[in-house]
Amino acid sequence: MSMPLVRSLMCVTMVLLPLHAAADADAADPFFGEALYYAYQGNYFEALERLDSELAQHYGVDERNLDSLYRHIDRAEFSVGDFELRYRMHLRAGRAIQAVLEGDVDESVRADAAFRLARIHFQKDQPEDALRVLEGMRRPIPSDLRDDAHFLHANVLMALGRPSEAVEILRGLQNSRELLGFSAYNLGIALLENDRVEAAAQQLDRAGRVKAQDSQTRAIRDKSNLVLGTLLFEAEEFDRAQRSLERVRVDGPFSNQALLRAGWAEASAEHFDRAVVPWSILADRDTTDSAVQEALLALPYAYSKLNVHGRAAVLYERAVTSFGNELQKLDASIESIDEGNFLDALEREEIRQDKDWVIHLRDLPEAPETFYLISLLASHDFQTALQNYLDLADMRRKAVEWRRSLEAFEEIVRLRRDYYEPRLPEIDRLFRKLDAQMRLRLAQREHLDERLDRMLTSPAPDLLATSAEHRDMSRIKNLEAGLERLGDSQGVESARARTRRLKGVLLWQLDTHYHERLTDAHDHLRQLNAHVDDLSERYDAFVRTRQAATHSYVGYGMQIEGLRNRAKSAIGRLDALQRRQGHTLERVAIRELELRRGRLEVYQNKARFAFADSYDRAAKAQAR
Repeated sequence: MSMPLVRSLMCVTMVLLPLHAAADADAADPFFGEALYYAYQGNYFEALERLDSELAQHYGVDERNLDSLYRHIDRAEFSVGDFELRYRMHLRAGRAIQAVLEGDVDESVRADAAFRLARIHFQKDQPEDALRVLEGMRRPIPSDLRDDAHFLHANVLMALGRPSEAVEILRGLQNSRELLGFSAYNLGIALLENDRVEAAAQQLDRAGRVKAQDSQTRAIRDKSNLVLGTLLFEAEEFDRAQRSLERVRVDGPFSNQALLRAGWAEASAEHFDRAVVPWSILADRDTTDSAVQEALLALPYAYSKLNVHGRAAVLYERAVTSFGNELQKLDASIESIDEGNFLDALEREEIRQDKDWVIHLRDLPEAPETFYLISLLASHDFQTALQNYLDLADMRRKAVEWRRSLEAFEEIVRLRRDYYEPRLPEIDRLFRKLDAQMRLRLAQREHLDERLDRMLTSPAPDLLATSAEHRDMSRIKNLEAGLERLGDSQGVESARARTRRLKGVLLWQLDTHYHERLTDAHDHLRQLNAHVDDLSERYDAFVRTRQAATHSYVGYGMQIEGLRNRAKSAIGRLDALQRRQGHTLERVAIRELELRRGRLEVYQNKARFAFADSYDRAAKAQAR
């Protein structure tokens, strides 16, 4: 498929997609649309690659107002910062968005840029700078940004240790549908950080009862109930804690922690028969989860408190076996990471194309190192480091593809050379002939123009005579010469008189029609100018085409070789950075696994001692 056709399809797709950046334009720039097309699919590197090229070309033209990007330049400049931000290029994104803020742009674009810049500062742990940008936003804030800007403002204030101010802002966001659950939860946390524990508990209780439709709101509702239950548990209000923890969904992301905490709430109130219920549910879940591992110890502990020592001994024995199996998995995981399999598993294309790839990692039978790292992989810091590693891998693949594609450019150059070089000598010969003729005709035209200009002040009627008049004048001159040779013979004077009358009639005709003929001559010259201008345009077009033909294959060798060397150098740097980043990820993963291994060894030892004790008690009870 040809590139123009591809770009046309991109443009059509851009119009069909609900892209806000092009919605307010009467005519879209096709290359800007292509960048937005890739951005809409989440391919921000490809979007940046195309938009940077389009902006460079736009700023390189002489008359920018004639470029199709001219009408969208503000949105394009802002989109650069937006794409860089989404690609986690916070430093460059901050500079690009700052440039938009300082430029002459629409207020809606300026407000959006200020909000994004503040969010960049907040993500980079620069709350002071984020607060400065937010407080500098012009009021009133556009309605589509107002709630998000206030929510970010509250989070910044909490990061700066000013929860009382954050409380006032968050109170005004409780009716926001877009922030349903999140504003309520953050208000509870702000009240808690402000040492208003009772008010925080009431707010978290409200947050834990919101009617949620989407998965994110349900998750924040579960988290509110979990935090409230933990808060009440620490305050030894076990009944209230239990009611709050029971509202956490049993299939939600916080269910394991909620079940564990619910069991301990019942156990702390010495309701061990009730603690058995959540712990039994939890003990049957995935044993790689730390909450499940703790439940494997807590469940037989509850049975021992109920004096059901036989059941406790069986469960303790089950825990010892389970912990032993998990320790073997951990050892295999550490060994697998040392062999480099961990990074290979993370680079799987089918995994990375799935938004739930972290969950599916545990389904890889040949990748045991991923069993225990789900929580680590889901953490923000590790995700950032991992994404940097994957980006390096992607960039290396692209650099290799670019280096390989240079061979295609060399092939194109060779084909163009083979096509043009045999034809250009004959074309140049014909062009030189045409050029000589054209120069002659242009010189003649200039001569006519100068002569007509002189005739305005120095009339010369004979120069405007027609061909018939020139012929008649020539015949009259011949007659005059013949009569002069005859002398003064009889009848000659009469012939001379008639000749003079003929000459007078001709001269009178030239004089009386002079101005009319001069006007016609100027009109004809102007008509000739139009043909000359058309000829000049064709001439210039040919010259440009001739130059373009040569430039299409001359002078590319050094450029291509330079690009090849740059690609090679970039691949080398990317290899070094990728190895360093991969080694860091492996060390972090191994350290996490070793911590889990140490905790499991402690659990296993406790389970062994508890098993022996429960077994003895069960034997004594049976003997009695």
